[in-house]
Amino acid sequence: MKQSITHKIVATSVSLILAFAPLLSEACTAVNIAAKDGSVVAGRTMEWAFDMKWQLTVNPKGTAIALTAPSSMKLPASSLSSKYGFAGISPAILPGPPAYLEGQNEAGLAISGNFLPGFTEYQTVSSQDKNYVSILNLGGFILGMFGTVKELRNELPKYKVWFDPSEVKGLPTPPWLHFVLTDRSGDSIVIEFVKGQMVIHNNLAGVLTNAPTYDWHLNNVRNYLSLTATATPSVAVGKVNVTELGQGGGLIGLPADYTPPSRFVRATYLRQFAYQPSNSVDAIALVGHILDNVDIPMGVARSTDGKQVVSDYTQWVNLKDLKNNKMKIANYASRTNFIEIDLNQMFKSGKTKSWLVDKLPYPQNDMTAELLK
Repeated sequence: MKQSITHKIVATSVSLILAFAPLLSEACTAVNIAAKDGSVVAGRTMEWAFDMKWQLTVNPKGTAIALTAPSSMKLPASSLSSKYGFAGISPAILPGPPAYLEGQNEAGLAISGNFLPGFTEYQTVSSQDKNYVSILNLGGFILGMFGTVKELRNELPKYKVWFDPSEVKGLPTPPWLHFVLTDRSGDSIVIEFVKGQMVIHNNLAGVLTNAPTYDWHLNNVRNYLSLTATATPSVAVGKVNVTELGQGGGLIGLPADYTPPSRFVRATYLRQFAYQPSNSVDAIALVGHILDNVDIPMGVARSTDGKQVVSDYTQWVNLKDLKNNKMKIANYASRTNFIEIDLNQMFKSGKTKSWLVDKLPYPQNDMTAELLK
């Protein structure tokens, strides 16, 4: 009888895992670094198994920000005029206004949205509520209207953040998201929606990946306290002095797979052990090196979507210099050739401009013709 019950529990667990498997197709990692001179760089990778037609859009100050409730509620919509110019990245396969999952604004506030399936439950809007925003408009609302994390801590809890699947078409999976928000002072928080409530965590690790929730990841880091940047150079084994084979032995046990818990641990410890950079240039380099350790090549992280075999891969990487309002971005095909964009100059234009991330003018590095001259 006990064996039968156990088998049922195992079968149920496996069924639940398989049920969520199609949702576990985004494997993003975000890392923040503060330099000695006070510069702050926030970087992230974007992984997906489907071509999302990612689009970079630069919006000037005064851009319209829509605040709506679910249409079934018949509550009044409002439109705000953004306080700040901002640049954001959104999936262009989604019809309607851009749903920004990544970006920064001219005040030095950055956002990165990562997938949180199996744990996300958005808030419920009631007929008495006055402040509400769709999860699809949340990124633009934050980037357009807030300049610091302190403001967000105080003001964002006043709003209900909702999602109605009947109002969204074109996404391969629902937008189950949590967000890391960082400003140019280095202040950083993680916002999640769990059991219908908004939960705000201080971003103590300076890292965010995917499921489970942020507090679980922080607890999991405690399983790796024996990791060290300084390895033991030698050990006496009987009468023999056994020496290390090479550097890095203190990191034996650092998980190397691409699951969210392992990427969180890997990025957290690499960030902790790395020397603090001196300035924004060095900070950008360091964030780039850390994110290289979670970069996913095509074909190495596969899953099944029905009869189709799909593979997560790093579709693009974005590095945000929050002090100088600069952005460096590279897609999969140009992973080592970042384009730098001076957002201050873009915001001054007063125009909204958009480009597909895959169609940006990435540098051409074939120098053969030059060398043959």
